[in-house]
Amino acid sequence: MTDQPTYGFDTLQVHAGARPDPATGARQVPIYQTTAYVFRDADHAAALFNLQEVGYIYSRLTNPTVAALQERLAALEGGAGAVCCSSGHAAQIMALFPLMGPGKNVVASTRLYGGTVTQFSQTIKRFGWSAKFVDFDDEDAVRAAIDDDTRAIFGEAIANPGGYIMDVRAIADIADAAGIPLIIDNTSATPYLCRPIEHGATLVVHSTTKFLTGNGTVTGGAIIDSGRFDWAASDKFPSLSEPEPAYHGLKFAETFGPLAFTFHGIAVGLRDLGMTMNPQAAHYTLMGIETLSLRMERHVANAEKVAAWLEQDDRIEGVTYAGLESSPYFGRVAKVCPKGAGALFTVAVKGGYDACIKLVDNLEIFSHVANLGDTRSLIIHSASTTHRQLTPEQQEAAGARPGVVRISIGIEDADDLIADLDQALTKATA
Repeated sequence: MTDQPTYGFDTLQVHAGARPDPATGARQVPIYQTTAYVFRDADHAAALFNLQEVGYIYSRLTNPTVAALQERLAALEGGAGAVCCSSGHAAQIMALFPLMGPGKNVVASTRLYGGTVTQFSQTIKRFGWSAKFVDFDDEDAVRAAIDDDTRAIFGEAIANPGGYIMDVRAIADIADAAGIPLIIDNTSATPYLCRPIEHGATLVVHSTTKFLTGNGTVTGGAIIDSGRFDWAASDKFPSLSEPEPAYHGLKFAETFGPLAFTFHGIAVGLRDLGMTMNPQAAHYTLMGIETLSLRMERHVANAEKVAAWLEQDDRIEGVTYAGLESSPYFGRVAKVCPKGAGALFTVAVKGGYDACIKLVDNLEIFSHVANLGDTRSLIIHSASTTHRQLTPEQQEAAGARPGVVRISIGIEDADDLIADLDQALTKATA
């Protein structure tokens, strides 16, 4: 159904990638709990291993349940193909893997999830890669950060934790001028609120753990390829443009065209990195996506109501939600996320660090967990948890200073959420 652009989002989120099982007629995508697949004969096996025929070999590479999810995500994001993997962090490494090399760098936004900042500032150094962190609101600074060794630009459509909205088109234009891909983490927005490929992004990554699955049950990640970048036009990306020794000199860009990145992600990335999504996780995520638009509408409506109430409360110093007219990012909502500013924001509580800790400890409906995008409303004190490893300067840039909490609004009754915050704030600021 990815070849049917006339279908609307609500139809695609239910049907894309899902077909009645040919053996049983099962309507829901089955969990294909198997490691391997029987080949028709020796020639069939050889053709699969040579990438001359598409099919299933071994579930480290792909699996029918996972493949259905990949097709659905590509359809929803408007991409040519997708690769699913074990987590959002795995998706980030897999997105960079074909692009980077020793001595190469990625230009990254300062407004990123704390774990991503740590991954980019510390972990990728072990591969010989590096990251330059820049405020993406300063377009001149982004341009200045790009050098001959830059291989990608990376940002979040709606940044975690602050809910800041990125001008994707502006940064995409900078990436295009430099001849490098733009990678957008669309986890907080989901394709229902933002479709980065339509704004010029080359690749979109997700932690499918969050809003896509939506029920806090399984971890997963995905990379969706726009299919629009000409990998063969530059010598910057030899993994995609030059002969691949493991496949007898096959050139991915030449052989697979718009699906070059997707096929490389499966045939090389999953083969060698092994960051595989298991079929049960794919099944849960497929079921979650079936109600994505319904949930996101409720998430956004609740977030708007709760954020507006918090903003006018005397016990609160400030709310970062882009859906508020007071936000400096309010003007970008209609441009980047026309269906709403998401459900993630931070709240600065009068009384600072101590008041934040008391607030978290006294809530009853909100769950204190290191997650977001659940049907349940969630809260965490980022500076002491998810962003703890960052320097004070990095915490400030990311919107995770010690005096704020991150809130992920769920789909409960908004008045109940407000009442819970009210009673907890009374105790926290007494």
